[in-house]
This record gives sequence, C-alpha cells and structure tokens, in this order.
Amino acid sequence: MYKLTLFFILFFQVSFLNAQDIWQAKWITEPDCQNENNSWYCFRKDFLLEKVPAKALAKIAIDSKYWLWINGKMVVFEGGLKRGPSPKDSYYDVVDIARYLTKGSNNISVLGWYFGKDGFSHVNSGKFGFLFECISPEIKILTDASWKVMKNEAYQTCPPPLPNSRLPESSIRYDATKDLGIWYANDYPVQRWKDAKVLGLPPMSPWNNLILRPIPQWKDSKLVSYVHTPVFPLQCNNDTTITCTLPSNLQITPYLKIETPEDGKVIEIKTENFMGGGEPNVYAQYVSHKGVQDYESYGWMNGHSVIYKIPAGVKVLDLKYRETGYNTDFAGSFTSSDEFLNKIWQKALRTLYVTMRDNYMDCPDRERAQWWGDEVNESGESFYALDTKSHLLLKKGMYELINWQRSDSTLFSPIPAVNWGYELPVQMLTGVGYYGFWNYYLNTGDVQTISDLYNGVKKYLKLWKFNDNGAVKVRRGGWPWGDWGDNIDMELITNEFYYLALKGAANMAENLNLKEEASEYRQLMEKIKNALNTDFWNGAAYRHPAYKEKTDDRCQALAVVAGIADKDKYPKLLETFRTEEHASPYMEKYVLEALFKMGYVDFAIERMKKRFGGMVNDPDYATLFEGWGIGKLGYGGGTTNHAWSGGALTILSQYMCGIEPVEPGYKSFKIVPNPGSVKQASATIQSVKGVIKSSFENSANNFKLTVSIPKTTEAIIGIPTEKASTIKLNNKPIWKNGRKINNKVILKYYGIEDGHVLFRIAEGDYSFESTSNE
Repeated sequence: MYKLTLFFILFFQVSFLNAQDIWQAKWITEPDCQNENNSWYCFRKDFLLEKVPAKALAKIAIDSKYWLWINGKMVVFEGGLKRGPSPKDSYYDVVDIARYLTKGSNNISVLGWYFGKDGFSHVNSGKFGFLFECISPEIKILTDASWKVMKNEAYQTCPPPLPNSRLPESSIRYDATKDLGIWYANDYPVQRWKDAKVLGLPPMSPWNNLILRPIPQWKDSKLVSYVHTPVFPLQCNNDTTITCTLPSNLQITPYLKIETPEDGKVIEIKTENFMGGGEPNVYAQYVSHKGVQDYESYGWMNGHSVIYKIPAGVKVLDLKYRETGYNTDFAGSFTSSDEFLNKIWQKALRTLYVTMRDNYMDCPDRERAQWWGDEVNESGESFYALDTKSHLLLKKGMYELINWQRSDSTLFSPIPAVNWGYELPVQMLTGVGYYGFWNYYLNTGDVQTISDLYNGVKKYLKLWKFNDNGAVKVRRGGWPWGDWGDNIDMELITNEFYYLALKGAANMAENLNLKEEASEYRQLMEKIKNALNTDFWNGAAYRHPAYKEKTDDRCQALAVVAGIADKDKYPKLLETFRTEEHASPYMEKYVLEALFKMGYVDFAIERMKKRFGGMVNDPDYATLFEGWGIGKLGYGGGTTNHAWSGGALTILSQYMCGIEPVEPGYKSFKIVPNPGSVKQASATIQSVKGVIKSSFENSANNFKLTVSIPKTTEAIIGIPTEKASTIKLNNKPIWKNGRKINNKVILKYYGIEDGHVLFRIAEGDYSFESTSNE
C-alpha cells in the first residue's frame, strides 16, 4: 500500500508540473446546449472491438461531474473534480476501463452534470463540455462528432429555497415522466439522438490546460440499507414522513423504490442538515411515473438521517443509500482507559472524514469550502487517523493555494473560487507555515512538492513589513480574521503566526539547501521573539501594549507551541489558562498542545472535558460542532460537522501516545508518551514508512511501553523520568539510577529531556518497563 501511495505522489507530481498534455480527442457538447445551470446530458459511443486490451487508460474531462457506464455496468460513480487547479485550468481523470470491455459490440455511456454556477470550491467555466480519450494498440476511442448526445430533460431544479451561494451544486429534481429508460444498456436505441457538436482540441478556452486528477476516485459503498427504517413494503394511505437512520454523519446519495397508481407524485428527500449552518443547502425531489420504479439522486448530501416525505397513495418498496467519500482507510487508532478521550478521538475522526471530498472542507453542508485554517487542523488529524492516500488531498490544496497566488503575491482562500477573493492574512500564514506546508513535508518527505511551492511561500512572506522593535505589522488583507469569538489580540496573534510561518519557511529552505534564506528567516524569528518577550510580556502574560480586552488564551498557547515562551514563564501561563477561555474549538487545539508541551497533561484533559464536553457527550451527533454549541450558540451559523474542532485527535496521538516525526518522511521519529494520570493508552498510525504503534500502561510506580518501529527507520523512545529509576527492555535491564547498564542491547542512550529518559533504537517490536524507587 505504501508503494502504491508513493506511485500516486510521483505520478500526480508530473501532472502539476507539466500541464501541457497532448490530446487527440476533442471537446464535445450537445448541439443546442444553452449552458444552463444544473443541466444534464447523456453521451453514448457504440463500437466494435476485435481484441480486449490488457490495459486501456481513458482520459476523461468534463465540466462539472460525470457518471460512466461501459456495457451497462457502472465504472465510475461521480467522476471529475470541481474546477480550479488554477484560475483558468481544469482537471481530468484517468480510468483503466479494460476489464469492462468485451470482444465484439461495446458501448460507453456517460451522464454529465453541468453545475453552471460558481461556488466557494468551484470555478464555473461558463460552458458545458465533455472530453474522452482512450488509446492503446487495440483501441482508439476519441470524443468527436460520431458520439451521440441527448439532453436529459428528466433532471430539473428543485423549487426554492435554493442552496446558498457558496455551493455550486443545485438541488436536483427528477421528473420520472420524462425518464429515458436504461439508456446505458447495450441494446438501447440511440439513432434519434443528436450527433455531438465538436468544440475543439485541448488546450482550449474556457477549460484551458488540463491537470491530472491528483486524488483517488471516491470510495463507494454501493447501495446499502439504512440502520433503521420501517418494514417494507409500506403503503402510505396518508402523507407520510419516513426518517431513515444512518450509521454516522455521512456523505450519501439517497435511493428509493416505489409503486404509484399514477404519474406526478412528488417525493421530497432531505437530511437533517438541510439548514445546517443556518442557510439552505441541497435537497432532492422525485416526481413519479405510474407503476413500479426506482431512483437514486446523484447529488450528494450529508447528515445522520435521511428524511423522505411520501405523498398519500404511494407504496414504498425499499429505501437505501450509497455512501461515497474520499478514498482513504481509517488506518490510525486511539484507545485509552478514559472513555471521554476515546469519544472525542472517534468523533474527531468522523468529522474529519465527512469534511473530505474534492477538497478539505470547513463543513459538508453550508459551504464545502477550502478554508486554510480548517485545512491545517484537518490535515494534521489525517496524518494520525488515516492512511497515506489522505496525504494527496493536502498536496492538492497546497498546489491550488499557490497556483491561485495573485500577481501582487497575496494569497487568499477559499479557493478555487471567483465569487470570493478576500485575503485572511492569519489563515494564510497558518497554511504556508509550520503546521501547514512544513507539516506536509515532515510527514511525507515529498521534497518535490516543497521545491515547487517554496517560492510562492517566500513571495508571500516578503509582503509583510516590520516595526522598529522587530515585530511584524498587522496586514488587514480582505478580512482581518484571527478566530471566532471575543478577546482576540490581533497584533500578538499575527506576530505569532508570522513567526510560525518563518519557522516553516526556514525549515523548508534548509531542506532545499537554501542556507542563506534559512538564515534570514531565523534572524527575523529572533527579532520577533525578542520583541514579544520584551514589549509584549507583562510579567504575567503576553499582551500587545495597546490591547485592552481580556488576556487572549490563544496567544499564550501560540507563544508556547512556537517556542517563543521560555520554560520559566510556564507557571504564569498556566494561571492564564486556568482563568481565560476565549479560543474557539478551532484555536483550542493550540491551547491543548501548549498544555501538553508544558507538561500540564492532567489540566489539559480537564480543560478538554470542560470545553468539549457538551458536543462530545451529545448522543444525537457523531461529529463535532463549529462552535461550542449549535445554531446561535455556535459561530458563523453553527454547523454540527466542523473538523477544525478535531484537534484533540492530533494531541492524543502525537503527545499523549507520543508519536511524532523528527526527520522528514519519518526517517526518524519519536515515541515519547505524556500519560499524565491516564492509566492506559494506545495509538497506531500509518506513516509513509509503515505502521507505528505506541501503547503504555501507567500506574503509581510503574510504566510499561510497547512500541512497533517499521523498517528503515529509527525511533527516539522516551520513558517518564519520575518512573525511571530502573528500565528494562524486553525484560533485560538497561538503565539504573541515571545511567545505562547494559551495553549489549541494541539501543543508544540519547539524553534526558522534558521529563523523559531518551533512547534511540532501530526497527522492531520492543517492550520497555520502568519503575520508580518508591
């Protein structure tokens, strides 16, 4: 699996660097196409094949989405990516169709969906088009005038309320009285369909250069039964609402099978998230024809339940759903003796997954937008919770962010988007900095991506100006947003995120052998650090001299995690964390991280339970909220599925169980647990080097640690010093009263740091046991 993911990374690297691919196929469309939003078209190509190829790679591009059948079998469910690898260009897919082909007669059938409007994650080209090319020694299929096409008039738009303007998708209404039948079957007659209209060879306007899809096709559950439904068949003699329960908060397409005595029965399908975040999202309608029929609405929606409104006279024969989503496995895990910690980790995981698709999203209902503050938290969680295929989604976002950089060097998000263009300076610093771009490289070792994007980061950092004391000046940008909530010390939070951006840039420059540039970044960091510790530290907390509100807990946390605050300030900072609670769930991640880094593990867990307890213990939701409550108690509309709130997942795996990369690509890494009073915890992650495991048992005078270290790596193992009077490795004594005592064992003493005795050890499975003198 790791080799496969490496193939994805290297293969897709070429697509970003070399946009000019050579095509023989031509863009086609429907001859009378008016490019209306939410329009749907059926394409068909029938052909003979003398020999079935072993491999047949089809290159497919469309504005906006497609479904592909070959010889009546579904091959791709919702192909294509939302448009916008750069402001003018588009994506294309590659699909191996060989196993669906047969000797003799074949047909390729494609259903295309043209969004026809902009959103916070999609750039409307203004024109519907489709492109298909498959060339091998045995086959040559190209889109041209020989393809047949039909506008599918059954697909229509639901009546208001329409989805809010952030969403490029429309709510789909399907009128089955206009149904074309099984038009993708081999024996379906298409003689009366129109010949496709040829538009031209790529690259051409408005789709321009075509960039290879950098992420996998969606994971597809196929149609499955709900967790809870009525018993079917169900005759609805009155208007009936049926609520079907899903196993979690999922991205789904709903399905129905019904029997009606007449045409025109309108069934409405929504999830409980239709108004998630306070504004209308997507829903579906189905208009029946007479008799038995089934239908799946192809516009995905999300929620914990699906609500079907069935009119009187309809017999419901079955209701099902299909879950689709980003193609990654839940390869990471965390368990502990504290059930709350287990719950918050699992809810963070479910929230993370439901906010991944074409891009990392803030939420899957109201916006589906690639806000970079959210993406930083989400991608950090992915490194601990998901398999290595998840890395590609962050990589896609990184290229998009820099490809959308303006000529004046400013960055903005969400992108891809033309109906939004505001720079959020603090979020941009977060994205290109230590927790964003650098964290990608640290976890993947993908130096080519960093090399490609580094100059964009450098240009952005050069925009910033400095005060005489070395502190950076606040840039308002388009939206001077630091966090939701009150008591935000913007001068201070800006300086700290700029410092973290410099730290990430310095690390990148060093790894690219740009030593002079790295030195320049380090010098700027030192000036900011001195300014903050001289002019912003008042003896009790960090505050900008002109700031008059309550002390900002976010800024104290950032000072710690950035390395600005020295250890002698930790007791005073702890007092602030005990009294100030202003951070949103998004920024609370940094507060928890700071407390773990300072060694206040038990208070970190106490604060986590206090602040996140409401949403973690809410039995009605499998996901975490945007704010500390729902609706008016939340922020920005208060969605119930915001993965920016999942930072505890990262903290528990990285700090409690102690797994953390040291050298890029996990060439070396740490397993240095910080148990506090937690009696037991275990974490597993899938790194680019393989599976890493850390499991500890913690009692008053004893500490046991079991680890698994993959091949071609080394790990720094940390044993808490308060329980390290004696240490055994695989039942052999290696340490006693402050010194190594067995030189035959295959590990090196690495020192004592931050309350841990450190050893360095190579690949393998190991068991450490330590005891105190008490």
